[in-house]
This record gives sequence, structure tokens and C-alpha cells, in this order.
Amino acid sequence: MRIPVSIGGYRTVNETWKNFIESQGAVLEGSRVQDFGHPIEERRAAAQDHVLADLSDFSLIRARGDDTLNFLNGQLSNDIRQLDATRSQLAAWCSPKGRMMVIFRLFRRDKDYLLQLPAALHENTLKRLRMFVLRSKLTLENVDSELSCIGLSGPEAENRLRESAGFAPKGDNACETRGEMTIISLPGPHPRYEIVAPTAVIMKLWDGLKSGARPVGPAVWAWLDIMVGIPSVHPETNEEFVPQMANLEVVGGVNFKKGCYPGQEIVARMQYLGKLKQRMYRAHFAGERAPRPGEAVYAPDFPGQSAGTIVESQPSPDGGHDLLAVIQISSANAGELHLENESGPPLLLQTLPYSLPVAG
Repeated sequence: MRIPVSIGGYRTVNETWKNFIESQGAVLEGSRVQDFGHPIEERRAAAQDHVLADLSDFSLIRARGDDTLNFLNGQLSNDIRQLDATRSQLAAWCSPKGRMMVIFRLFRRDKDYLLQLPAALHENTLKRLRMFVLRSKLTLENVDSELSCIGLSGPEAENRLRESAGFAPKGDNACETRGEMTIISLPGPHPRYEIVAPTAVIMKLWDGLKSGARPVGPAVWAWLDIMVGIPSVHPETNEEFVPQMANLEVVGGVNFKKGCYPGQEIVARMQYLGKLKQRMYRAHFAGERAPRPGEAVYAPDFPGQSAGTIVESQPSPDGGHDLLAVIQISSANAGELHLENESGPPLLLQTLPYSLPVAG
């Protein structure tokens, strides 16, 4: 069953945070932060310097109760039994056909499990997840009115975070909670951290960090995810990709030794018996218009049909757009890719920061 999604249907942002971020110079479109008035300079800062990011394009679901671990482990692609207070992990929730409906970042706060996802998918995901609770002893709830998220990235981000917050975990996907504040260390071109805490705590931390970092909107943070090859699912790509197509197992989001979950048989068959024909690649588009998630990619070796699909796209600090796209491996190997049609504007493939398994 495909999750019904409403493109652009974002949940209401925490009003306290919305008012605060506007007072800091954020430019909003509806309830979404676009930028802080200088989008070009903000993108360049992300590549070279320190940025302090509003992350209100993300939403949080809190799972708590005696059956939480078993419930989540029976629904998601990763082994939630391995999740503790010292690390975060990615995991997909798949359809019975093995197609990803959403990618979560999960982490622990005391006995609670927090599931972070794009706000555009929040309402329908929470509604459908609750349908599977049945008699399990747990609750699933939206906590966006309680908790806010910001990000910090830059060459000296670790030191600056230690000065302002008192601590910073080490290592990709490391996680630490002290008091009311949780900090997650993420892959990035520079040291990169996400901070989750009650809104009043986040506002105070923002004030302490902003003098040494340029404020940016969620789109710049999404660009940093593109740079390190972390996939996302948007309403336009809901149920488009098996996890391996988006390299999710490469970035630690799939465990092939755990028990069953929706779509597990298909995901496992693809891993051990199938021949994966598509993979996610990083690319650059020099054009001014933005490629859209779900937009087709074309190649001469697939005449008259799509050879791939855009996963994520954001403006590049150097002009044009950087993107992730799931593409036919044969087309990527041939090296000639286009938007719009087989002779349309070209895409230039870029290297990923990790190696892809050799197609079997």
C-alpha cells in the first residue's frame, strides 16, 4: 500500500521556534525557512567555513513504551537492537514490495526512541505507523512542539560546540545526550553536528554559536548530505527505490542479518540473488533551473525511456546544482547522461566519498 503524500504538505512548525528564527533574519515562505537573506554567500560558507543551520524541514516522531524496540525492529531495515545512547543510525521503512516509503535517522534519548524524517512525510508516516501498533505497548507521537533541531558544520565545529554546549561526540553517527541536549556527529566535508533539545535550550545555544558561523536554511544542510552521498526520500520519490538502489546499505542503513520487516524478502533477494541494475550517483548540473526529486534522467543506451531518477538536488556554491540520482549502472559507466531528453542538458558525474560494491 502506497503512503498517500501531499507534495508540499508540511506540518506546522513550532511557533516559538518560527518566531525566534524570523527574529534572527530567516526568510520564510509560509512556515518554511528558505535562507537568511544571502543565499549565495550561505552556500559558499557551507563549502569553506562555518554554518549554523535551521533544520525545521525535519520532523521528529517519539516512540516510547515497553514494546518499542520489538515494534521498530519489526518495521525498519536496520537492526534497532544495536541502537543505544552512543550512536545514531539510518533505517528505511519499506513497502511490502521492498520500496522505501521513508528514510529515518534514529537515536535514543534516555528510554525514548526518536525517528527523524522529512517534515513533508511526517503526517502520513505517523498515521500509517500507528496502524501497525495494534496491541503493542507503545505510543508514537509528534514532538515538534517540544523539540527543535539545528546543525553546525565547519572546520572548527567540534571545538566551537564544546565551548558552547560543553561536549561533542566523536566519529560519524556518534551520539551523546547530556541533560536535555542530544548531539549527533554526522559525515560531512567538515566536522558536522546536529543538535536536538527543547526549543528554549536550542534558542540559547543558537545565540552562543551564531557569532562564529553564518546562519543558513535547511537547503544548505541538504547540500551537505548530497556531498557525502546520504540519500533521502521525498513525496515525489515515495516507493521509487529499493534501499540498495539509493546506496542505503553502503551508508549503514540496512542490516541483512536481522529478522523480518516489510519488504525484507525482496531486499534480501536483491542482495544475495538478484543483479542490481541501478545505483545512486552524485552529479552536477550546470543549468540555472533546479532539477526536481523524481525527475527523469536520460541516457543514449536507454532510448525513449528513463535511465534514472533524481533523488535530491540543491544549488551548488560554484553555480548550477549538485544532485544525487539513481541511475542505470550501465548508463553511469558509459558516462553520458542528460535531463529532459536523450540530447538535453548534460549531467556531469562526480565522485562519492565511499566506494560502491561491484555489480555482480
